[in-house]
Amino acid sequence: MSEMITHVTDDTFAGSVEQAKGLVLVDFWAEWCGPCRAIAPILEDLAKSNEGKVQIAKLDVDANQRTSMRFNVRSIPTLLFFKDGRHVDTVVGLVQKAVLQERINKHVAHAA
Repeated sequence: MSEMITHVTDDTFAGSVEQAKGLVLVDFWAEWCGPCRAIAPILEDLAKSNEGKVQIAKLDVDANQRTSMRFNVRSIPTLLFFKDGRHVDTVVGLVQKAVLQERINKHVAHAA
């Protein structure tokens, strides 16, 4: 696991995501989920290529059901984008790196 990606829990979510400045992408995932494992290296690449633009966090839905329920996460992987602590975008399922890069660019551009 990369040091570029933060692991958050029900207890740390508010501090790490909802009180963060800028853009945070949270990957709701589970160990047993194949598509979640497939998207992991994509998120690693995005974390490296967008350093300073976006923080990437992962939340294990099995271990952290409170947060998953709060954001109505019904299938995984679900990627939620937070801008200055506000939920601004959602991507459900395994998507191409370019799709996620486009979303990151869109939200970062709005900050400028």
